[in-house]
Amino acid sequence: METDIRGTGVALITPFKTNFEVDYDALESLVEHVIKGGVDYLVVMGTTGESVTLSDDEKVSVVQHVLECNKGRKPVVLGHGGNDTKSIIEGLDKFELDKFSAILSVSPMYNRPNQRGIYEHYKAFASNCEAPIILYNVPGRTGSNIEVDTILQLANDVDNIVAVKEASGDIVQMQRIISRAPEGFHVLAGDDALALPLVSVGGIGVISVIANAFPNIISSAVRYAMKNDFKEAQHLHYQLLDLMNLTFTDGNPGGVKCMLNELGILENVLRLPLVPVRPD
Repeated sequence: METDIRGTGVALITPFKTNFEVDYDALESLVEHVIKGGVDYLVVMGTTGESVTLSDDEKVSVVQHVLECNKGRKPVVLGHGGNDTKSIIEGLDKFELDKFSAILSVSPMYNRPNQRGIYEHYKAFASNCEAPIILYNVPGRTGSNIEVDTILQLANDVDNIVAVKEASGDIVQMQRIISRAPEGFHVLAGDDALALPLVSVGGIGVISVIANAFPNIISSAVRYAMKNDFKEAQHLHYQLLDLMNLTFTDGNPGGVKCMLNELGILENVLRLPLVPVRPD
């Protein structure tokens, strides 16, 4: 199964008003900002979107609003995962899957399944999902790494598992996946700072946090890299490197929400237990 996901995707934040309600006007402004900035696709309801503090009704409303604002201009990826296989399969019924280019599904967190459990989780989820699936490996949040052999076994055994968003920070692991992956299976960077290194060894882009604030620079850098013009790509990459690091210094999405507030796009509000970044 093929997907049109490559280049720079933006992991959209969810704007809130000062009363902590979803700010749909700001969300529309954000969607326009990133599309005009040149991103290749939108990712809604990922970690950066504070999905774990949204109710089921809010998730559906936010996703629908993004689709309406997008007006079909860019592919859209839906973030949908959790630590209860049965409930996330049942939760697919809340969405019209034909509107999404792929489903980004995080590895189960907290209960920390072993590799066999991770494999069976994704196999069961994929068998109940008609859309292409992007595995999401983020050990810093889930407490467990999806090992290379597990990723490759899923890539070979399950037709609609088409890619992995790799946020392990381990560039060697990413290269091992790329070098052994079956045709049609791809690796996406889950960290902005690793986008160019990963593209240079065969990755197909990044799902970016900083693209919320600076979509033009990061998407242009990745576009140059994918054309093997690394001189121009590096020039743009280093313009953002310090900001990439600051984005995560005091928590995500606190850093990028602070940037978007400075740009006048939204209020600097997060839902507890997340809080805005410190003034320093």
